Amino acid sequence: MKSSPVSRSRDIERQAGYLRPEHCAPPPPRTHSADDMWFIRDGCGIVCGVITWLLVFYAEFVVVFVMLLPAKNVAYSLINGAVFNGLAFLALASHFRAMCTDPGAVPKGNATKEFIESLQLKPGQVVYKCPKCCSIKPDRAHHCSVCKRCIKKMDHHCPWVNNCVGENNQKYFVLFTMYIALISLHALIMVTLHFVFCFEEDWAKCSSFSPPATVILLIFLCFEGLLFLIFTAVMFGTQIHSICNDETGIEQLKKEEKRWAKKSKWMNMKVVFGHPFSLAWLSPFATPDHGKANLYQYVV
Repeated sequence: MKSSPVSRSRDIERQAGYLRPEHCAPPPPRTHSADDMWFIRDGCGIVCGVITWLLVFYAEFVVVFVMLLPAKNVAYSLINGAVFNGLAFLALASHFRAMCTDPGAVPKGNATKEFIESLQLKPGQVVYKCPKCCSIKPDRAHHCSVCKRCIKKMDHHCPWVNNCVGENNQKYFVLFTMYIALISLHALIMVTLHFVFCFEEDWAKCSSFSPPATVILLIFLCFEGLLFLIFTAVMFGTQIHSICNDETGIEQLKKEEKRWAKKSKWMNMKVVFGHPFSLAWLSPFATPDHGKANLYQYVV
């Protein structure tokens, strides 16, 4: 009998004794406390994260020093400056939280005999072991080759935040894509208005920089804003759709059977952003309260 794709990708056994815990080395001793910041030491991810911050700072520079400070309308400059800088701050804060929050990593090397016995498995109960990090894998967890850990409810690994998007940091990733899309749209609107104003007035009066430098800076900002608006808006919509349907990106890609308890779309949103609904949903500084319900209860 041929094994199913699921059994080929996971080490599935129905009794703890067949998990061969003797093949797992004891977990390495912890040298850091649980409160230490999570950070993945991946060269590509670090470079992408730095580029993300530099692009936001470039947009800040052009918006503030090229468009707003030279503007004659003080109210226009103050209002747009406050809105843009506020959104940019929230975007970077969301990026930092998404990057430095443990996405839901399973303890490495916990597939030991003592831990398996402590689970008090019932006869016929299915348990999963990851052969790569030698850990007991919870339901809906997947192994990330970059993080080198099994991640609970892993959606995907994003190099732009240098981290996996999983159970504990999906809210911050969604906020990051939303705020980047908003500042990109805001920047495009201001660039359009600035071009219209400069065409009607003398170019030397609408910017502190020379006309050629002003045009080049605005064109680069327009290209950056349009590119990131499309990318992050699509990603934001994809994430919201996945959350409402309670299906991660990996589960959609692998077409895994939905064996977990179904919830309403609104309840699925609360699972990610917290109970109950409040303005804290929009804050990257508010840690979501997922409630006491078992989020991954499977239908028997």
